[in-house]
Amino acid sequence: MNVRWMSYGRLSIKKTLDVSDIQAQYGQTWVWAAIESATRLLICYPVGDRTLESCREFLTELSSRVDNIPLFTSDGLPHYKTILGEIYSEELPVEKTGKRGRPQKPVRTVDPELDYATVHKTGERGKVVKVEKRIVYGDEKRIEEKINKGPGKKINTSYIERFNGTARQNDAHLRRKSMTFAKEMPCFKARLAIIVLFYNCIRAHGTLSKNPDKTYTPRTPAPVAKLIEENWTFEAAYKKQLII
Repeated sequence: MNVRWMSYGRLSIKKTLDVSDIQAQYGQTWVWAAIESATRLLICYPVGDRTLESCREFLTELSSRVDNIPLFTSDGLPHYKTILGEIYSEELPVEKTGKRGRPQKPVRTVDPELDYATVHKTGERGKVVKVEKRIVYGDEKRIEEKINKGPGKKINTSYIERFNGTARQNDAHLRRKSMTFAKEMPCFKARLAIIVLFYNCIRAHGTLSKNPDKTYTPRTPAPVAKLIEENWTFEAAYKKQLII
């Protein structure tokens, strides 16, 4: 999700800031987000730039929040493949040959249990004309079994894209091609945290709330994921000192 932080025509910049300061404070910023498809729970949402290091921080945080190796799906950004290969791998020593010479360096091997697939979209004139699904790591049959157990039934990025739309509806700073823009990073992060709280704990999700008998029981991702006992309100969050 791309968040624009700079509008030269509307933002007053102190003369004491050099180019690097301007880029750091007002340049393009991205919200990295991970969502669990079964519960719609937004797991983590760090803010940074679209670099390999930011991706490393994001996936390191994400991997620390999951108990096992899930099925990862994403768009075609190559950083994901690189960092997942780093996190879910180990260095194995090379067997000695007994011959003279410098010993070979350990070989880094990706965990065979790692399953990762991408969705690559090709667009023309603002429309998607082709969608390709590629398996980057893992076993095709095992990935298919995992997908069949989930709600999507196919490799997709629909749930995170839907969250992007919800977030833009709730915060004008996230909308594309608009006159709104965030002026201070701390304020933007605070607003984003409230949006995530609202999304995970307060706002009922339609697909989670539908019962098999076609009745409706309001449910949010956090209780479905068994992180809290029941849906919250803003008042309850305030009492828990989650909102100050």
